[in-house]
Amino acid sequence: GKVLQVVSATISTTASSTAASYADTGLTASITPSSTSNKILVLIQQNGVAKQSANTAVNIKILRDSTEIGGTDAGKNIGYTSSTAHNFIGNGFSCSVLDAPSSTSALTYKTQFLNTNGSGTAYVQVDNGTSYITLMEISAW
Repeated sequence: GKVLQVVSATISTTASSTAASYADTGLTASITPSSTSNKILVLIQQNGVAKQSANTAVNIKILRDSTEIGGTDAGKNIGYTSSTAHNFIGNGFSCSVLDAPSSTSALTYKTQFLNTNGSGTAYVQVDNGTSYITLMEISAW
């Protein structure tokens, strides 16, 4: 398999949430595969993850369009302290996913985050920390 194309994007705008529902982090990139048999290697570095003022934490998920393809495992909360203490995690979440979308249409990959308990405030890119996404189209073997 050869790398056929690479697309990358960054964001350093703080996003916050006080709700126990997934919200966009702003980290997104699009790619159009040249063949339905090719795969997309998705590399994520979600930085500036933090929680403040409540016994909560942060979960991250990766989506291709509206389909979840990866993220934190259930119960693996980022920044959990079992207290109301503020917790800043500089490099909060990194992940790689080899996706097989079987498509030649434009695909949008993004991350979303969740304030696990819906209390206090959860953040990504806090203090304008920069997050990264890289998409690589890999040719079929």
